[in-house]
Amino acid sequence: MNLYYTFCIVVVLAALIAYLNQRLLKLPSTIGVMLIAIFISLLLMLSSNLFPSFFSDTLRLLDSVNFSKIFIGAVLNFLLFAGTIQIRIQDLKRQQWSVAIFSTVSVVMSTLLVGCMLYLLLQWLQMGVPLLQCLLFGALISPTDPVSILAIVRQTSVSKSLETKIAGESLFNDGVALVIFFTLISSIRNPEDPLTISDVAKVFAREALGGLVLGIAIGYIALKALKTIDNYKLEVMITLALVMGGAALAHSLGVSEPLTMVSAGIFTGNYSKAFSMSDVSRDYLDKFWELIEEILNVVLFVLIGFELLFIKHFHYYWLIGIITIAIVLAARFISIWLPSLFLRFRERTDTLSVLILTWGGLRGGISIALALSLPRGMHKDLIVFITYCVVVFSVVVQGLSIERMLLQRKRKQAKTRPSLAN
Repeated sequence: MNLYYTFCIVVVLAALIAYLNQRLLKLPSTIGVMLIAIFISLLLMLSSNLFPSFFSDTLRLLDSVNFSKIFIGAVLNFLLFAGTIQIRIQDLKRQQWSVAIFSTVSVVMSTLLVGCMLYLLLQWLQMGVPLLQCLLFGALISPTDPVSILAIVRQTSVSKSLETKIAGESLFNDGVALVIFFTLISSIRNPEDPLTISDVAKVFAREALGGLVLGIAIGYIALKALKTIDNYKLEVMITLALVMGGAALAHSLGVSEPLTMVSAGIFTGNYSKAFSMSDVSRDYLDKFWELIEEILNVVLFVLIGFELLFIKHFHYYWLIGIITIAIVLAARFISIWLPSLFLRFRERTDTLSVLILTWGGLRGGISIALALSLPRGMHKDLIVFITYCVVVFSVVVQGLSIERMLLQRKRKQAKTRPSLAN
């Protein structure tokens, strides 16, 4: 079956599942569609003996969707641009220290903590997984997923400062995590040629900084083009070309596509919309990208749910998966709490904010895509399984309960304000 018909079937399934969620569960779309997809996956697995041909045909169809390449190479670019055109630079400037430190130092700390704790756990269970491969899991699970977070946080009553910290960190930490991830893979594949700190710095400068600069450059070119016209259809098309052409250019230049899209989206949302578009064009642009974001979110989380069909060794790895969830949460808390001690001298970061940032650090498609991209020789089945456990727990359990924490914070702030006034 060719790619077009596979995509058609996936979109039809996504629409059907989104409809069922809206009518029956009434959960946030990202959570509801993933839960229904997981439920369907479990039914398919249980009925595989009764309908073996249908089960094998379903697996063949889903296997034809290269989740890793489609997500990292295409879907993520659209979702990042759609999310960032709503981010205000002034909000980022107010939280610049938090966003900068949480998206760099915290990611490195989390990678080391998760990798080392997982290594100790697997050594205790007498599983011979090397430390570098455990660190590889730490790198792919440490970045918080902007797709999951932006979709859920916008439906909750979060303060602007906290929303900026959560969203800003998740948008920028992908570049750091990807540099660490691919550096570790290179080191594992070439043990005789160890990487130095200068090598890592060069990769980071090319990938991360290069991506940010390229995004601003193509955003500026689009700004100049938009200034010369007043046609909302063409203006929306230019932003679409900005994403697709910018991603292709970033790939050919060897710079980070996600960070290119982040900086291009922020530039477009703050400058092109403000100085180059009429009110009608801005309205159409926002609605177009909001629709793109909603559709791709549903498709993405349906595919995440169906990835359960490819998870192996449930009976052997489930305990490791549960313990790994606790490890990732503990590492997340430490990697946020320690830097926040420094940030308190510059920005207001209380203990409850640290807890919300910890619990709101959702994982999603990028972690699964990186796990699926691993070669078989790197304990892929184990890493994919525990990655799936962490992602499902974070999206479902953390995603459904984060609003309660936010309401608790709001009540606390409401109680302190009268006392401060007195």
